Amino acid sequence: MTKIVSLCKRRGFVFQSSEIYGGLKSAYDYGPLGVELKRNIAAAWWRSMVYERDDIVGIDASIVMHPKVWETSGHVSGFSDPLVDCLNCKERFRGDKAPPVAPGTEVVFIKGGKDKGEKIKGVVNARGYVCPVCGSSELSEERQFNGMFRTILGPVDPMDEFFREIKGKDLTEKEMKTIYEKITQNSLVYLRPETAQAMFVQFLNVQQTASMKVPFGIAQQGKSFRNEITVEHFIFRSCEFEQMEMEFFIEPGTQSEWLKYWTETRMAWYGKYSNSPANFRLRKHDKDELAHYSDDCYDVEYLYPWGWGELEGVASRTDYDLKRHGAATGVKLSYFDQNKADPETGKMGWRYVPYVIEPAAGLTRTLLALLLDAYTEEKGVDAEGKEKSRVFLKLHPSIAPIKAAILPLVKKDGQPEKADAIAKALRAAGINVSYDEQQSIGKRYAKHDEVGTPFCITVDPDTMKDDTVTVRYRDTAEQRRMPIAEAIETVIQSVRHPV
Repeated sequence: MTKIVSLCKRRGFVFQSSEIYGGLKSAYDYGPLGVELKRNIAAAWWRSMVYERDDIVGIDASIVMHPKVWETSGHVSGFSDPLVDCLNCKERFRGDKAPPVAPGTEVVFIKGGKDKGEKIKGVVNARGYVCPVCGSSELSEERQFNGMFRTILGPVDPMDEFFREIKGKDLTEKEMKTIYEKITQNSLVYLRPETAQAMFVQFLNVQQTASMKVPFGIAQQGKSFRNEITVEHFIFRSCEFEQMEMEFFIEPGTQSEWLKYWTETRMAWYGKYSNSPANFRLRKHDKDELAHYSDDCYDVEYLYPWGWGELEGVASRTDYDLKRHGAATGVKLSYFDQNKADPETGKMGWRYVPYVIEPAAGLTRTLLALLLDAYTEEKGVDAEGKEKSRVFLKLHPSIAPIKAAILPLVKKDGQPEKADAIAKALRAAGINVSYDEQQSIGKRYAKHDEVGTPFCITVDPDTMKDDTVTVRYRDTAEQRRMPIAEAIETVIQSVRHPV
């Protein structure tokens, strides 16, 4: 993992956000190569889910939605974690994530959580854990912490009004909370914690305007925000992340067959872009893991360096969301099939609330998984017989940030101009290429190996005589001589998405 993090910064995939100010916890910026890789993965997903099908269409919904959407979906009341405060070092954490310690065990910790200071003895209580930071047994009771980011919509800061309202009054905490909620009820909004709800809210608009017939799907990609308590493993878990989600609307009673179809389809998609399919698996949720809206669910997981981690959930959401939003608004979020008989009456024409199968993938997690999957170290010997190692990213050419590097051997004799013409021809074909004339040819090869460039096309003195170039293949380091036109076609053909 350390090697991937180092490579990401050194080569321009991922940077710490606001780094010159000391950075911000769990916030990352994607550099020139990272943004290309992310866009390519997203495009591959969109291609497979939308462009290659006639039963799925897309939307791009607002990040900020009406707050009642989140009240109805259950996020306002239920999107929370039970948190504990350490009374010694003030760390806030989830008790179920803290290392377990047998109740009654005597522990010693440093007062205030500092490196130096008075040593305090304590006894682990019945909950069976201590502070994961300082080891203290002095902990608060668990309290619920909502994981949604709140913000204010409008030009007036409700806090000013709140302080004016409570000034000079002797109020209880409950009374102050009531006043605050009343003041903010017309201005409080949330940054979306998921992209799914917009697809339920827009179900009728999409179904009617796009003339979709059940079964059909609505796809969306975009940013979501969760005020995560535990941020970990680089970009795996962060407060701002990107999702690739699709809601597939189906007849009630067909959810088992469609869940099977979508779990198999999504697993096959990851297999097309990975080198080690065995590092991807499907895991069925136990009953006690299921969300309140789901009657069955599978996770697509990847074997990260720290263990198996979720990449994507494929859930059977039943008709929970459409029914909830329909009841809250009075709008019938239903579908009428004139060619089907109503199971209850036997009459032709069946109006029902569709069930939903939801494949919901994390774009940033997929990016990390495919980087780890592609990272390859290969040992060999150089021309002098000395041991050397080669590092390269074995990314599928269709998602590689740079498809080809065009390299003049020297910066004279017309070679830069010839190389530039090749680069322009590839760019005109929609291929992202890099023109590179810095450093020795060996160092340029090594650099492009590290960033996953599938092909290096070298222009040399012979090119100026016969219009042939040397094409070097990333995965094997093999070099082949061919005409310029053939080299261009080789690159164009190789970057097609797998079927």
